Amino acid sequence: MRLIYTLALHTYALFTALFSFFNRKARMIRLGQWRTNNILRTKIDPHASYIWFHAASLGEFEQGRPLMEAIRRQHPRYKILLTFFSPSGYEVRKNYDGADVICYLPFDTPFRVKKFLNLARPCMAIFIKYEFWMNYLRELKRRRIPTFVISAIFRREQLFFRHYGRWYRRTLECFDRLFVQDRQSAQLLAEYGIAKVSICGDTRFDRVLDIRRQARIFPLLDLFAGNGHCPVLVAGSTWPQDENLIIPYFNSHPGMKLIIAPHEIHREHLLDIESKLQRPSLRISETNQQSVADKDCLIIDSFGLLSSIYRYGRMAYIGGGFGRGIHNTLEAAVYGIPVIFGPGYHKFKEARDLIALGGAFSPGNETAFVRLMDDLTARPELRENTGAIVGEYVKQHTGATERIMAELPFQ
Repeated sequence: MRLIYTLALHTYALFTALFSFFNRKARMIRLGQWRTNNILRTKIDPHASYIWFHAASLGEFEQGRPLMEAIRRQHPRYKILLTFFSPSGYEVRKNYDGADVICYLPFDTPFRVKKFLNLARPCMAIFIKYEFWMNYLRELKRRRIPTFVISAIFRREQLFFRHYGRWYRRTLECFDRLFVQDRQSAQLLAEYGIAKVSICGDTRFDRVLDIRRQARIFPLLDLFAGNGHCPVLVAGSTWPQDENLIIPYFNSHPGMKLIIAPHEIHREHLLDIESKLQRPSLRISETNQQSVADKDCLIIDSFGLLSSIYRYGRMAYIGGGFGRGIHNTLEAAVYGIPVIFGPGYHKFKEARDLIALGGAFSPGNETAFVRLMDDLTARPELRENTGAIVGEYVKQHTGATERIMAELPFQ
């Protein structure tokens, strides 16, 4: 089965090369991986000790960031090597100053794996959440390089636990320790004889707490929100299906204001949002003190602002729940406000937890959304009580970084 796996990776690499001629993402992966060996040759200090972090994309990077920064503070003798697989992670964070070397991770084929490890020479490897590359993990184990996965979460439907997935489950035995988010993951692993497990929680809670502490202040948004006296809904990472739910309600309820940050901010999407709005709106790129005062909707047409903007909301709507899955719930939850999202939330532990606690809501259709929003906008005490549940949930789940740091084998 390992041979079949490796052949599949070779095939994937070949198709990526072929698609790179007319697909931008494939081209970025191919060129990025092609540059990796040169980056390692020129930037790796042969006299330094590197801890290698691998993140598939931007979300996993944010999950690993608290640990990277804790290592730099507490163990400055180590350097950080950070790799990405996806362009959406690498292109955004290729200049991140918390890592010493940043590059793409080559495909998981034996020759590429050995070449990468020969050049990188890590003294420790840390994979974030979902990255289980068989050939990398086997070679790390063969070289006796301590290897860990952090903030992992396991579900029974994953390939590891299928009757035909035993060959892949052996990959988990390559880790010196698996730092999992919850007791259910640890129990599932124990059923299959995997005992090198620590329940440490999710480092994303530590990350969003850091984000809140460092959140930017926007005086114009204070002015827009009436300095906290107006019920404002912040709708983050929205897709058209989310907007079709939110905007009609906003249009017919002049007692509330809306800040909407679409997941995609290309021209056509922004124009589509503006065409649906029937109340005064403005893009944040066009705001000034005079223009924002009489507007009811603010459209966020810039990246990197949303995590700070949630602080101006009295309620938050998280987009993506009518598609493949909701976006980052915790970025809003850290401000202690009620959280709303569509029905596609079941793969996300924090969303399930908040629903069970009564701190989050998932209206599946327009009628349910209208009923919920009527309650939240008309009853400040409901918003406050629900928000308190959300804030306490985040507070109780911080500390994963500290627990992981205590178990890593620093010299």
